[in-house]
Parts: sequence; C-alpha cells; structure tokens
Amino acid sequence: MPDVCLYFQVHQPNRLIPYDFFRIGEHAFYEDDGLNGEVLSKVAEKCYLPANALFKKAIKESKGRFRMALSISGTVIEQMAHHRPDVLKSFQELVATGNVELLAETYYHSLAILHSKKEFERQVERHLDILEDTFQVRPRVFRNTELIYNNAIAAQAETMGFDGILAEGVPWVLNGQSPNFLYRAPHVSQLKTILRNVGLSDDLGFRFSDKNWSEYPLTPEKFAGWLKKAPGDVVNLFLDYETIGEHQWKDTGIFEFWEKLPEAVLDQNIKWVTPGEVVDMFRATKEYDCHWPTSWADAERDLSAWTGNVMQQEAIAKIHRLEEEVLAAKDPDLAHVWAKMQTSDHFYWMSTKSGTDGSVHQYFSPYGSPYDGYIYFMNALADLQIRLKRIREAKAENAEDEVEESVPAAT
Repeated sequence: MPDVCLYFQVHQPNRLIPYDFFRIGEHAFYEDDGLNGEVLSKVAEKCYLPANALFKKAIKESKGRFRMALSISGTVIEQMAHHRPDVLKSFQELVATGNVELLAETYYHSLAILHSKKEFERQVERHLDILEDTFQVRPRVFRNTELIYNNAIAAQAETMGFDGILAEGVPWVLNGQSPNFLYRAPHVSQLKTILRNVGLSDDLGFRFSDKNWSEYPLTPEKFAGWLKKAPGDVVNLFLDYETIGEHQWKDTGIFEFWEKLPEAVLDQNIKWVTPGEVVDMFRATKEYDCHWPTSWADAERDLSAWTGNVMQQEAIAKIHRLEEEVLAAKDPDLAHVWAKMQTSDHFYWMSTKSGTDGSVHQYFSPYGSPYDGYIYFMNALADLQIRLKRIREAKAENAEDEVEESVPAAT
C-alpha cells in the first residue's frame, strides 16, 4: 500500500483600492489595507486558527506519526505579522512540532518564472529568507505558484539546489500512468517531481460537501480505505488550507472529518510522510515530460486562469516590462511595491471565464467585475510608472549638478 503525503497552500494576496484615474500621480499607496486585514481575520477565525489547533492535536495524539507540509507565501506572512500576530504565532507553534515541513515558493506568489529567471530567483531567495527568519527552517522542496510547472521550471529548481518539486498530475501528460510514483523531468539529474493525485485531492477539496456526489457523505474510514487500495508508492494530497472551514464550511462536517482522518489512515497501516521524506524514500523511476506550463487551476490545468484574455495579457506584460527600471532605481520599498503587483491573484481576478471556473474566479474576487480589477491595476501601474519617471529625472538632475560642480570656473 502507498504512503500518504499531505500538503496545504497558505496564501493571501494584497488587494488594491478602487484606484481611479484621478489618483494617478497623487496617491502612491495602492493596497486596501483595511480589506486585507478584514479578509485575513475572517479566514483566520474560520480556518487558520482552528485548523492549526486541529493538526497540532493530531500530531500529539498520534505521537508524531501524523506529518504534513505547508507552503506559506511571503505576502500572507507579512499580513499576519501586521494584522494578526497571534495567527502567525499559531503557525510558528505548529511548525515547531517538527512534524510540519515548510516548502519554498516565490515570496509574492507570482508568475515570475514565466517572464524572468532573475526576478524568479530573487523572489525565491526572499521567500527562503523570511522562512528562515520566521520559522528557523530552510526548505529543500519547491512548490511554484499554483503548481505551475514544466520541464524548464523543474530544471531551474534543480539549478537552485532543490531536491524536489511539486506539480499537478495532469492526465494528458501522465498519459495513462499513475501520479502515485516519483517522476523526473527530462534533462535533470537529481530533482524529483512529486505529482498531485487530482482525483483524491479534489474529493476532499471540492466534492466533500456535494450532496449529489455518489460518495456523499465521505467518512474518514471510507477515504482511508480508498488510500489503502491506491496503487503506487505515495498518494499526494495537495489542497488549499482554506478548504478547511472557509471553502468547506464548518457545518459540512469538515472539521470532524479532518479530526478523525489522521488516525483512520494510521489504522490502515498507512504512513503519513512529508515531501522531503518522499524525496529521500523513493526513487524517481519514471519520466514526466511536460513541455508546456501546467497548473492546478481550472478545468484546463494550464495558464488560462491568468492569461486567458487580453486584459490579463496586457497587465502581466506591462508589470514585468518594468523590471530593469525598477531594480535600477535601487529603492527597496519601490521594488517591493512592484513585486507585490506581480502576485498572480491580480490577474486571476481579471478572468472572464464562464461556467463553474468563472464562478470560482468571481467568488475569490474583491471587485465588482473583471474589468474593475483590470482598471484598478492599470491605474496603479500608471502611478508606479510616474514614480519611476520622477526617480529617473531626479537622478538626471543630480548627475547634471555633479558635472557642473566638477567643471572649473573660468578665470
């Protein structure tokens, strides 16, 4: 029977104020700090605090046999430190048990790898630094934003010294193979690819409370039985942490399910393992040849959640086009503002998809429409460009003054 590897994504973006045209050049703070704090507190009370307590208890009651992993973005760590230090402390206490592995990612939960290796590396290093400062750990396994992955991204992760990388087990890339083995991308020598089991993960993340689902209600014992029958070395269950209490509300029985699942799995003689342990324990016996970027978002499992329309494409292109000028300004605060505007959620909220996927995009959006999200972003971006222009002009004036001072006066 396989082992089970459980990982949760923990992330909150910085939402923009309704930034209208008349603020451009006059208002340099783009974020809705009040809304950020409000959303964080709501999710903390519904999910983060009770879930952290639940898993801390599971670790204690299982005498350390329950293990899991978290990928916590830099932006949510910032928000917790600013708005809810008590929530950050609860994550620190959970990680301090030694049974929760932290994963590396981009600090800003961005799409940087698709546009600039230099910026991608800068953001990953910044994320490693904040994890070391906050939790005193330095991860060995990498998880890119929204599990965005292809052969080139795997190769880049190996170049940066990681031992493993997480990815979506996309059926058309697997081509009939099971996601429950470790894989290796072509042209990498050591890095192992750990694939999400889409079906079993989505049973927990999406179908759990669906009363029309043929397996409803899902019990811990039933799910543990499915795990026991699964083929392969390891079943990788990758989910949003907000699944517990936020996406699946308390009245669905989600907390009772997760309280009993760790023991139900152990009762089947199945081991809980972390991604780092998976990398150490299993050989990568198969090749996962993924040429085009895939993700865990939407039915397409591609980049269309962020790049599917002209608004998204223009916004992404324009923010990344500023890289050279922003970094040349050597202004850490400005660089931080620019990088926060790379957060993938900004472009996700501009999606105009319809159907079930479109409903999910709308559910997460803080704006009235995708067009509003686009306008606020582009107006804030225009202000950022004016700030860069002012810095450039000030530098030019200073350079002229220095030249004038260095020219000897005529006698």
